[in-house]
Amino acid sequence: MIVSPRPDLGPPPRLGYIGSRIDRVAGLRSDAAALKKLSDDARARVYVVGGELVVLKAVSPTCDPLFAPADARALGPVHESVFLGLIDDAPRFGFHLDPQAIEPLKTRNDLKITDLRSIAVQGLVDAEHLPPLAEAKALLGWHARHSHCPNCGAKTEIVQAGWRRDCPACRCEHFPRTDPVVIMLAIAGERCVLGRSPRFLPTMWSCLAGFAEPGESIEEAVRREVLEEVGVACGRVKYFASQPWPFPSSIMIGCHAEALSETIVVDREELEDARWFEREELAAMLKRQHAAGLTTPPPVAIAHHIIRSFVEDGRDVLK
Repeated sequence: MIVSPRPDLGPPPRLGYIGSRIDRVAGLRSDAAALKKLSDDARARVYVVGGELVVLKAVSPTCDPLFAPADARALGPVHESVFLGLIDDAPRFGFHLDPQAIEPLKTRNDLKITDLRSIAVQGLVDAEHLPPLAEAKALLGWHARHSHCPNCGAKTEIVQAGWRRDCPACRCEHFPRTDPVVIMLAIAGERCVLGRSPRFLPTMWSCLAGFAEPGESIEEAVRREVLEEVGVACGRVKYFASQPWPFPSSIMIGCHAEALSETIVVDREELEDARWFEREELAAMLKRQHAAGLTTPPPVAIAHHIIRSFVEDGRDVLK
């Protein structure tokens, strides 16, 4: 077998939503006096979320996502406030505005209203803001979907600075959830399997992915998802990296997997198409030089990095 040389893809890009500088200081979440002091601190700043949208100050060269608490409240009624933590001892909070209050803000020239995915892909804010924005959006989104107790149906109350909801009726305690998703590249020699979802851009191909199920290990989830989606059996599974993915609240668990079979049988309910790709073709896609214009996901997504690592290191990624 001829092994492809290591391609020159340039310096590695930054993965989105990781490398948070926030100290979450969880011990302060139940200290009302400490939280009051933090909220009154002149250095306190707020990330503002309304449904799927984030409010930014339209400044240059990048937008500013931080507001003084009073300025954030002036934007509209605040439904929930959560304490995110400290950055260099400066308090950071997340405010959730009613999505209807966001609409009139779209007409203001001093603001930019957009979704978190666009913020990351387009580099609209400094990279250091992506992790706390992901934290704020995931946590506030959980509150928006869990206002009532799933055990008895009673309205729940926010406690622990937004990190827990308590039911006054049945005394159940409810915590924010993060859904584990395996995202993987099935590899056979010098090629791998990529798939296309109907919701993708017309040129984009990506790793296979799916939610891990109850009672399932990461390795078992990888093998099951690949088999279900494209009919390829897998053996060894090697962990690569993880990424918070606040759409709405997942953790992407990136892996490489050893393909043991070659015939692809596409699950058309999950995928539009799937096929094998050679490393040379993937390199062209990563560099946006593919003859047919095919592309991989943007660098903000872990799929880009999973594919790139295989292109650069081949089957060594399974060692």
